[in-house]
Amino acid sequence: MRAYPEEYLNDVVENQGKLFDFVAQTFPNKDTEAFINAYMASKTRKSIDEAKAYVNTMSAKELWEYFCRTEQYVLESGKALDGFMPDWIGEFYAYYQWYYNIPSSEVIKKVSLDFLKKAYYGLHDLELDLAVQKVGKI
Repeated sequence: MRAYPEEYLNDVVENQGKLFDFVAQTFPNKDTEAFINAYMASKTRKSIDEAKAYVNTMSAKELWEYFCRTEQYVLESGKALDGFMPDWIGEFYAYYQWYYNIPSSEVIKKVSLDFLKKAYYGLHDLELDLAVQKVGKI
């Protein structure tokens, strides 16, 4: 069983990738990794896990504004992830969460950001579903 109806999947995957990329590109002197860890464990992301249509259908920018407002989130100083990595990590986590029906707050613990950064170079050229299956349910 999947986390929520497949009709939401493409939007959620694409928007989460765009969200992570938006943060990395817009805030180059802020810690993208700290943001990703906070976002994946947030109430905002939990709403997406639970298929709440209002949040599931937001664009990346709307999601960013909603997340900051709802979670009272402020970016930490640091270095942004560069290249295509933030987009791919966002898409990977969204698809992984849906595919294995694991809460996002658990996904970030089971498949750490450090692991994904290292695995990126071997996985990012694969189809997303194949990359998720290669990592497997941890």
